[in-house]
Amino acid sequence: MCTIVIRNAVDSDKSIILNFCQNTFSWGDYIQDIWNSWLSEGSLFIVEKKYPVGIIHALFSKNQVWIEGIRINPDFRRQGLAKKLVQHLELIAKQKQIQFSFMLIDIENQKSLLMAKNLGYGIFQTWNFYLLIPQINNNYEIKFGTNFDHSKIPQYVKSWRWLPLDKKTMLSLHKQKKIIFSDKTGSISIAILTDSEHFDKILIVTLISGSLSNTLNLISYIQNYGAENKYRKIQILTRSKLSEINTLEHKITFNLMKKSLA
Repeated sequence: MCTIVIRNAVDSDKSIILNFCQNTFSWGDYIQDIWNSWLSEGSLFIVEKKYPVGIIHALFSKNQVWIEGIRINPDFRRQGLAKKLVQHLELIAKQKQIQFSFMLIDIENQKSLLMAKNLGYGIFQTWNFYLLIPQINNNYEIKFGTNFDHSKIPQYVKSWRWLPLDKKTMLSLHKQKKIIFSDKTGSISIAILTDSEHFDKILIVTLISGSLSNTLNLISYIQNYGAENKYRKIQILTRSKLSEINTLEHKITFNLMKKSLA
């Protein structure tokens, strides 16, 4: 039997990995665009059986590990390799005394959901991904700042990673005028704007939707902000189901999976 080895990725692994990461999704894959960034960030691991047959990437932060980019060569699936990669990261996290592990899985990806559940992950939250077209739009009335109940937004999305929104981060975002809210009519709507760290001119928005009126206020501002700053795309992540308008398109729904490592 061929020995299974899990090790840190090196640049020479790239071509082998990309060879089986071309048709992961119906539209292809993004690994070719993000490989160099993940390699430089560290915590990019390879599983090999004589040669690389799978990858996984992680971001370790103060009290959580974010797991992403699990890919297994189709010829080596159903051998428990993805499970071994996840367990490898969990072991590192425990050694760092990290308490929680998170990952994001498409609600229709039953195989990955089953694997995660078998590893002890549960559905923590469900999130929706929308694409918003940037365009000049002056029909909004929003506020900047943090004059709201902070418990409403304990996490924010940064480059498709759900990270804790601590006081230091909130203060930094506030100084950059990246936290906006609307409380004009009904329940408050809040949004946090961040730039993608891996793709140029993509705006990522964490949206807590309150009343329809307040949410539309934020969307109008975000559209205008995107157009004025020449963003190619605006990606909105929210737990709410938004009313689709001509410039807002629902793309996919994800389960945010969580596991306690303590």
